[in-house]
Amino acid sequence: MLVAVNVFITYAVIGQTTIETATVRPVPDGKPVIVRHTAFSGPEPSIITLVVGVVLVAVSIWAGWWLAGRTLRPLGRITATAQRLSLTNLDERIALKGPKDELKELADTFDAMLDRLERAVTAQSRFIANASHELRTPLAIQRAAIQIGLADPTPDRIDRFRAEMLEANRRTERLIDGLLVLAHSEHGLDDVEAVRFDRLVADVVAAFPTVKLQSQPTPVVGDPVLLTLLVTNLVDNAVRHNVPDGNVEVRVTPDGGLVVSNTGPEVPVERIPELFEPFRRMTPDRTLSADSAGLGLSIVASIARAHAMTVTARPNPGGGLTVCCRLSRLAGPSQFRGAVGR
Repeated sequence: MLVAVNVFITYAVIGQTTIETATVRPVPDGKPVIVRHTAFSGPEPSIITLVVGVVLVAVSIWAGWWLAGRTLRPLGRITATAQRLSLTNLDERIALKGPKDELKELADTFDAMLDRLERAVTAQSRFIANASHELRTPLAIQRAAIQIGLADPTPDRIDRFRAEMLEANRRTERLIDGLLVLAHSEHGLDDVEAVRFDRLVADVVAAFPTVKLQSQPTPVVGDPVLLTLLVTNLVDNAVRHNVPDGNVEVRVTPDGGLVVSNTGPEVPVERIPELFEPFRRMTPDRTLSADSAGLGLSIVASIARAHAMTVTARPNPGGGLTVCCRLSRLAGPSQFRGAVGR
């Protein structure tokens, strides 16, 4: 706008200006005085400046409005997509095209968030369906035992069906305990402290006489109760799914983390990710695994995520599985001094 006004004044106003020069001698023997008289033919500069300013302000307002609308148009698309979203159409994405600018980055971040949300909702729906199925099985067994056992309540039948009901009840308790632990670990860590992870692992392994342990001093920061459950589930899973006279080895070091390995049956590589999902077992028949609810490794993965650990698994040559939990929250001496003071 300033450049345009300057150009108009220079070429329109100055071009229409005439300068007349005259010499005047006011007194005798006085010095001559040059007088210049400026005559302006055309409109006043102030009028030109006002008109040009009004026109350019109007043009700049229109251009700014058009440019802002064109620039912020993707925000309207993002808003419309967010308003349409519900649990039934989480697969919809913005998929914004255009240059790599801040709005494109915002749309891509929104799409990535929708991907995570869709996976979480899908996993939650699958978890609820599996949990309802798992809870329905022991309840059906108890109902059948009550109906059949009370139909002819002889002492032998009562004793047999009572044992079946107790076993179904224990399985329900284990399942509920596992669901509570899984929900608590998914919630995150409310309170952490310095823990000697190697001593915690040694206490857990002491309950399994056949397990071999190699450890180094490994201080970590975390929840000791959840860490105990993590180690217990890993070691119990390795012992439970081992072959007769097989080996189970546990190793804990600051660099390598916790490593649990066994000589169990062969595990296909493509099925390893399934083992860390709730209610997934290697055996398709649920009745063959009455002692397990299929939550062991899923609880391990959830507790590991809460402690910022990285869990990996690989099959062993000849059979078995090696699970490694890499530690990321190592504790320093100052943290242990504070823990001892408390």
